[in-house]
Amino acid sequence: MPRKKASPSKQAPFEMKSNFHSINFKQRDFNFNAKQRSLLESILDDNTKIIFVAGPAGSSKTYMSVYGCLQIMSKDFDKDLLYIRSIAESADKGLGSLPGDISDKFDPFLMPLYDKLDEMVHEGDTAYMKQIDRISAVPINFLRGANWNNRLIVADEAQNFTFKELTTLITRIGEGTKLIICGDFMQSDINGRSGFKEMFDLFSCEESIEHGITSFKFTNKDIVRSKILKYIVSRIEKHKSV
Repeated sequence: MPRKKASPSKQAPFEMKSNFHSINFKQRDFNFNAKQRSLLESILDDNTKIIFVAGPAGSSKTYMSVYGCLQIMSKDFDKDLLYIRSIAESADKGLGSLPGDISDKFDPFLMPLYDKLDEMVHEGDTAYMKQIDRISAVPINFLRGANWNNRLIVADEAQNFTFKELTTLITRIGEGTKLIICGDFMQSDINGRSGFKEMFDLFSCEESIEHGITSFKFTNKDIVRSKILKYIVSRIEKHKSV
């Protein structure tokens, strides 16, 4: 389906400038730390095609990934953001048991994305980007047969992807596409079947960097959400290492 274009006669929360819409960020300086800036530089690097981002909860994996994509989108109107995640959390009930069509069923799983967008941009901007299909989402289970060109993709909660699903994901990308895969080695809802760490380790090498694939790792020291979360994650890590 061709992407919808905004009618020039309608007022929109974006300022029209030649061939792109500028995105209205809530603030100009987000006071990112050195590690966050390093990840952002990698996302904005045209030579980087795939980025694996690992880290504990609250370390800004998803936040920085979405922010970097919005920065690119603010300068290139032809780019749009596709958000992918697993529906593993509903495995005990099955997605089919949830009411509505696939969009209705999947919408509750998009709250992490909407929360990040609400922190970064004004509400009207988020609604407008969804309206003109600059932001869309799909479950990891629905990728077979898809091919993506000239897109920005954030695959979130990748610890809930199997190795096979990750293989399907990274082999879908085409020219002009950037894929960011975020996950947490400590958390998984698929009972030992996660392929995220295996895939992360597989591409954590100099040869991969030469081909535009990089790996980035946050630790519990990089947690920025709250001090109590940093303490909790540290305690859990120590417990699991015993």
